[in-house]
Amino acid sequence: MIFGYKLTERDGKCMKVNKTALDGVFILEPIVFGDNRGWFMESWSKRTMEESGLFYDFIQDNHSYSSVKGTIRGLHFQNGEFAQAKLVRCIKGAVLDVAVDIRRGSPTYKQWIAVELSAENKRQLLIPRGLAHGFMTLTDEVEFLYRADNFYNKESEGAIRWNDPEIGVNWGVENPIVSEKDALAPFFDDKKFSYFIYSKSEM
Repeated sequence: MIFGYKLTERDGKCMKVNKTALDGVFILEPIVFGDNRGWFMESWSKRTMEESGLFYDFIQDNHSYSSVKGTIRGLHFQNGEFAQAKLVRCIKGAVLDVAVDIRRGSPTYKQWIAVELSAENKRQLLIPRGLAHGFMTLTDEVEFLYRADNFYNKESEGAIRWNDPEIGVNWGVENPIVSEKDALAPFFDDKKFSYFIYSKSEM
């Protein structure tokens, strides 16, 4: 029993950890236990993550709200010693969540993945340091949670334009709602940007 909810044949396993096409990026799918009263799930388990070889110490939680469908936030990252790994989830509405590999030497350098996260599917995306992140709202009234393993640092902020042609994220919209800051973010340039060096040992 978990807080009165009867376990299924998956006793003891409360989270699926699924690999993606980008090294170190995982989709976390909680096992939801429910009955006529509602449901219960574990949204994070340090033990489960470490059993999967993932060691994270999240120290800052952020919560954002977007009122209108078609809003893009991103693509964002932090540089150097202030780089952040993130665990993200949508607790109201739905988003298309995007991670872009900007680790030099990575076999998937400049490649991206997109995953739908919603209050209904309860998925989370675990994003290691060295990736840019952004999302687009698929519904109105979206609430989005970020967990980070490093504190926010304004001086180390980095961004890539949401519609950068070299990265080529397919957001599925032509005229999204973006902030002035995101609209003016630079395009990706190997010669000008100093991002991250890929290291398998850091995954």
